[in-house]
Amino acid sequence: MVDGFINSNGITTINLSRTYDISASTTPPKEIKATLYIEEENGVRNALRETSQGTYTSNNLVLNPAKRYRLHINTATGKEYVSDFSTAKTTPPIDKVTWQAVNTGLNIYVNSHDDTNATQYYRWEYDETWEITPPYTPSIEYKNSRIQDITVPYSRICWVSAKSADIKISNTTRLSQDIVSNFLIHSLTTTASQLNTTYSILVKQYAQTADEYMYWELLRKNTENIGTLFDPLPAQLTGNVHCLDDETELALGFVGVHSVAEKRIFIRRSELPRNWFVQTGYESCLPPDTVFLFKPVPPPPVAQILLGNFGGPNYLPIEPVYDNGFVVGYLAKSRDCIDCRTRGTSVKPSFWP
Repeated sequence: MVDGFINSNGITTINLSRTYDISASTTPPKEIKATLYIEEENGVRNALRETSQGTYTSNNLVLNPAKRYRLHINTATGKEYVSDFSTAKTTPPIDKVTWQAVNTGLNIYVNSHDDTNATQYYRWEYDETWEITPPYTPSIEYKNSRIQDITVPYSRICWVSAKSADIKISNTTRLSQDIVSNFLIHSLTTTASQLNTTYSILVKQYAQTADEYMYWELLRKNTENIGTLFDPLPAQLTGNVHCLDDETELALGFVGVHSVAEKRIFIRRSELPRNWFVQTGYESCLPPDTVFLFKPVPPPPVAQILLGNFGGPNYLPIEPVYDNGFVVGYLAKSRDCIDCRTRGTSVKPSFWP
């Protein structure tokens, strides 16, 4: 399977994988050590390099909009694949990304237009990023077989990111003007933990050809309209990637040639209705557990109890529990409830305010 497009004004990223049993619980096997390049019709070739297993990227390129381009793939086993030649399309800028609080939650919309009426077919993706704050700030840690004051405190804030998984497309072919107005790009409920502090969404817009749009429309129907006897049967996806060695061998994917337009917005909890019961995402972490060392009679050796509770990587002490001035136990919880790096990154994104 070929996942990606040729970026006519930037870096192209292509992911290659092999199809597999839909019931399998593993991820699709990556196609590694392939040779890829962007080929200009009767012109130059620009190579892509494998930056991680199955992921191939190009240099920052600016392609000629008057030329046609395609992707050329040679696998490590000697198979050769190409996409159809296509003229590079210029994606118009996004006019604005807006949001509205409604009874069910938060709706996010995208607006765009093309004065030349040359786009007409649009597709969008988005990247979400939001802050998370764990409910605990440990003052102690288990280290060198004993409990001691914590030496390196855990991060109090982390950032989680997620990419869109649904297919968002629209066309203006039936309109007198090439204008997209308030297209619903994403929705969040009134309790969504993404909205607990600060939330950001980066919307990416792509201009499509009619054929590419039809491919994504068919893919959307196949992935969204399956599940009941009354749903339409899935249709055969026919992209624009072909095997030159064997015409009967199917290759999934549609490699378009176009630029990308992006726009980011931020939404803060203080801007949303106060009566929304926004969750933190850490509700299951409350309350903390208590690990008792001796009460009411001395148990096995303290070192043995500490090792049994905190010797592994997934259970962390938070603070001591005292009785008459003596430590009788510890408040503790799983690492996922304390170290926010298990859910995101403690490195502040460059775009974060």
